[in-house]
This record gives sequence, C-alpha cells and structure tokens, in this order.
Amino acid sequence: MTRIAVIDIGKTNAKLALVEGETLAEIAVVTRPNRPLPGPPWPHTDLEGHWQFFLHHLAAFHAAHGIDAISVTTHGAAAVLLDGRGNVAVPMLDYEHPGPDQLGADYDALRPAFAQTGSARLPHGLNLGAQLHWLLRTCPDLATGLAQVVTYPQYWGWRLTGELATDVTSLGCHTDLWDPWQGQFSDLVERLGLAGRIAPARKANEVLGLLRPELAAATGLRPGTPVAVGIHDSNASLYPYVLGQGGAFSVVSTGTWVVAMAVGGAKAVLDPARDVLVNVNALGQPVPSARFMGGREYEIVGAGSDVTASDAGRAAALAAGAMILPAVEPDSGPFQRRAMQWSVPPGSAEARMAALSWYLAMMTDTCLGLIGARGPVFVEGPFARNPDYCAMLATLRPDGVRLARSATGTSAGAALLCMAGAGVPDTDPVAPTPELESYAARWRGLVA
Repeated sequence: MTRIAVIDIGKTNAKLALVEGETLAEIAVVTRPNRPLPGPPWPHTDLEGHWQFFLHHLAAFHAAHGIDAISVTTHGAAAVLLDGRGNVAVPMLDYEHPGPDQLGADYDALRPAFAQTGSARLPHGLNLGAQLHWLLRTCPDLATGLAQVVTYPQYWGWRLTGELATDVTSLGCHTDLWDPWQGQFSDLVERLGLAGRIAPARKANEVLGLLRPELAAATGLRPGTPVAVGIHDSNASLYPYVLGQGGAFSVVSTGTWVVAMAVGGAKAVLDPARDVLVNVNALGQPVPSARFMGGREYEIVGAGSDVTASDAGRAAALAAGAMILPAVEPDSGPFQRRAMQWSVPPGSAEARMAALSWYLAMMTDTCLGLIGARGPVFVEGPFARNPDYCAMLATLRPDGVRLARSATGTSAGAALLCMAGAGVPDTDPVAPTPELESYAARWRGLVA
C-alpha cells in the first residue's frame, strides 16, 4: 500500500492527514488552529508554528505507519515572498487584512479585465495581485530585495525539497495574475514589475522534488521521498472527479469557503459581481465557479453553540417560515452588500440551527445555478456531515446529491497527485425532503 502524507492548510485549520493511496482512505489526521499572528507589521500566518507541527507529526506518522510520498494543499489568495537567500522577505499577509483596500483605486487601474483572467474584483487581499501591489508599494526595500514569489502550497514544497515553483490551480484562483484561457501569466505580472520573479508555473501532479536529506534525517522518512507540486484546496476536492467521473457534474467544496465548481455544465454568463469566477483545475482547464463564505457564516450565526437541530426545531422553523435572508457575510458571495435579516425570528436555538443549515444549502444551490451546473453534485468537507444542509440541497438539485465519506474533503485529491491512476472517493446518496420545497420557493422569492 502507498501511504501519502498530506499537508492541508485551510483558512481555519492546518492539518496533516495520512492517506492510503489505493483506497483514498484516511489513516490518521491531526489539526492545529490556523490563527493569524497579530503583527507587527500586519496580521500574518504562523509559518514557523505550522512547520514545527508538520515536522513533528510527519515523524510520528512515519514511525507508526510509514510514509511513501508527501503532497500539499492550501487555501488560495496566498503566497510567500522570498529574498535572494531563500528566506521569507516579509511576513505572509493574512488575506482578510484590509490594508490592500487603501490602494484599491491604484490597483484597479492596473488589474486586467475579467475577460482575461476570469478573476472577480474582491475586497482586502482576496485578489493575490492586490496583496502584492500593496506590499510592493508600502515596503520600501521589498521591490529590490524580492527574488521569488511562490504560491502557498509550493512554499511548503520549497521548504521540503529546495525546489521553487507555483502551480496553475493556485495561480488560477482569483489572483488576477493568470490567464486561464491561454494558460499563461496575465498582463498584471509585467505591470507589477514581477516578470521573472514569480516562480515557474507547474502542473499540480508533477513531482516538485525529493525530500531534503536533513529533513529525512530529522523525521526518519526515507531519503529521496517524493513531494508533489501541490494544489489549491478547492481544486484538490475537484481533482478525483475530474479524473474519474464522466459526463456533467459539479463539486461543492465546503469549509470556511463554500466553492461550487461545474464541469460540463450549461453555458452560463459569468457575473463577477456575484462572486462568480473561473478556477483552473489540476489539468490546467478553466472551471466556472461560484462561492460564498459559508463556514464563516455558520460560525457567525451559530455563535459557537453546540446545539443541533431537532425534529421539533425543524417543524417550528418550517411552520413559522423562519429563514435567514442574505448575506451574513456581505463582502463575498452571490448577494454582496446586502444585510442579513430574519424573515421571522426563530423560536428556539434548535429552530435557528435548522434554518441556518437550510440557508447555507440554498446559498449553495444559488451558486450552482449561477455557473450552469448539471448532473450530480458531490459535496466534500464538513457540510457533508450536516444532515439538514444535505437534505435541503438534495431537494433542490434534481440530478442528485452525493456525499464524500472523507473527513477532510481535500486530502483525497491531494493524495491522488502522487498516484498514477484515477479514483473517485466513496460517496453516499442523499434523499430529497419534499416538505422543504415550499420553504425554499418562498426563500427564492424573497431574495430575488
């Protein structure tokens, strides 16, 4: 059996998963919070804390089970800037920091049109190009000291192997830096003065390099352990289905972000004002996508409660017509700049949680409609374990909904980068719930 260690960093948690390559089953998973450090000079990612966590658990996983290869997947809108010695030139900016908005007008004059990049204009640092523009303008010595920009999965690959790269899925994730139609850097790279200073773009499933000898000695891993180039996390969820699923389908990757991606769908007019964009899959192909900050919205409305929906709560929410109208997180998603409100206040915590899960499913269905999704919908990640979310989504999608059994929806796809064959993760069907149809129809009418 081939066992692949997957470094998996989402916006909320950093994980290390050990995946059996032939079955895509997870043998072990450990996590740590991905909390940004406060600065100075700005909120930034705890790269060293993550690194020590990964090294410790790589050694433990290898001692317990054996590791044959390493793969990496991370959230998008993230890169690390390296100086000429290969050190981090400036702390890695947290993309939720509003700093780049200070130079928003200047950046807007530089960025290419949506027609070239498929990249919607997003707030804060959600466009990686906006981050780079702000850092270059506000850090006096950076323009001369910067040697290489590496996208976030490949930063970990650099530390593991000493090889520099970017990957097409991370570059194609609303960065403004990539032309998905031509498969090359966009005009923005030249305009920022970064030509030749962004590491070469490679396919996610290539071997980036071999584990550094000193790391093999420190962790006990075999010298020469291969490390994949790595992949953007939503595209990791998509990758197994791109390889193994025929016909039209869509994948919904859930976590802090809910990202809907359609393959072989109906032709749709992509509207960047509704957070519709073009991702690039691991094969380098453009993929119509839409997203909203569903995991964050769950945290805001749930407010840390451990209450779950009950039958009585569901019945009460349905009878009262208690529903959340968008948007809980108004800076992203298909209903931007709207203020959240309740149609009718929920009568209990159980009713509130049922309505919240239904709201998230109806938002997901809206995203799927915006990108012309057809065929079955495969749900990956934590929302696949929310029965109320799944029941509503299955009610709204006539071609069926299937749930991935994987605990971390991105790990299987990232592991598959290290395997020669294709394989679709195990999934389970979801039955629709007809009594939810009228509730959903009313919600659609209210938000239209």
